Amino acid sequence: MKNGIKKIVLAYSGGLDTSAIIPWLKENYEGCEVVAFVADVGQDREDLVGVEKKALQSGASECYVVDLREEFIKEYIYPVLKTGALYEGSYLLGTSMARPIIAKAQVEIALKVGADAVAHGATGKGNDQVRFESTYTALAPQLKVIAPWREWDLRSREALLDYLKVRNIPTTASLEKIYSRDENAWHISTEGGVLESTWNAANQDCWVWTVDPKDAPDEAELVTVGVKHGEVVSVNGKELSPLGCLETLNTLGAKHGVGRIDIVENRLVGMKSRGCYETPGGTIMMAALRGIEQLVLDRDSYKWREQLGLEMSYVVYDGRWFAPLRHSLQAAAESLAQDVTGEVVLKLYKGQVMAIQKKADKSLYSEEFATFGEDEVYDQSHAGGFIRLYSLSSRIRALKEQNKAK
Repeated sequence: MKNGIKKIVLAYSGGLDTSAIIPWLKENYEGCEVVAFVADVGQDREDLVGVEKKALQSGASECYVVDLREEFIKEYIYPVLKTGALYEGSYLLGTSMARPIIAKAQVEIALKVGADAVAHGATGKGNDQVRFESTYTALAPQLKVIAPWREWDLRSREALLDYLKVRNIPTTASLEKIYSRDENAWHISTEGGVLESTWNAANQDCWVWTVDPKDAPDEAELVTVGVKHGEVVSVNGKELSPLGCLETLNTLGAKHGVGRIDIVENRLVGMKSRGCYETPGGTIMMAALRGIEQLVLDRDSYKWREQLGLEMSYVVYDGRWFAPLRHSLQAAAESLAQDVTGEVVLKLYKGQVMAIQKKADKSLYSEEFATFGEDEVYDQSHAGGFIRLYSLSSRIRALKEQNKAK
């Protein structure tokens, strides 16, 4: 047996790549057993229909399908939302957040079945290989890691299709499916095809979930979101699970074309890539949480939360979910989130979401102090002394420059 490997657990999706990986592993790691692991993180339900049968037909000895949806939203997405993380200012980290929970569950299956190794279908060009393997290392460093895309000589979609055809392994993939997509409960991404040239505008085929904003309803829709300790807990007055909240907001947001971005991002491995991302419910959630924060966080706390979000965006994107740094950042965000409780009314219209009403249990906003009308709580003459002290260093510097000039 190659490298003494007797049993491999493969992160299996049922797509073209992983369908080819199963027979490839059996051929190149002679005598090994391949166990397929499928993570249900909220992808299209049709992708899961018959996935176990498909894995067995490809040569897997077993197939485990694990429902991770609620855990994914509650334990991965919600914590990141509290930090306000946006990678490079716009990406809500849909793929990045899903990889550690998938890899963690894969490791758990590997340990359960007594596997020697784990395998994934991430390419040698992307970020996912880092995310998967960093998780494997953090949780079970004794497991060997197999990354077929870094080993085999199959270099194209055509080659993969031919490989399966020769072995009489059925697949629904075809040359016409030119886009690479990743879907979970939080988002769907689209890469490849016309998007490989940055001078090509995205066409209708590049968008899957959301209505084109120009075709969205001509009347705005209001949605009320309840927040408790930095977590969305209700939609339009109805308390729901984290997954329930997200699914409800996904439907509303998609209807109004909310949550579309078309970006070129810097991959961890050094190259740039272009993708169209759709995160309708997540965009609404982010707007709701930031709306409450505006009321309850003082200036320095808000600044600190923004710094946490920036740092967290890189930690999550780079696959360091199980690193001490992520836990430290999360602890700080959890502390700030304790006062982020309230209710927000958001207006959805033609691709936009805007918080138009907001209230919070511990709001620091005071109409008495903020009014432009007459008030009896703020003595404006006090501002002069504050400004004099605030600008004291500038005054001293200017006086010294004047003295030098004499």
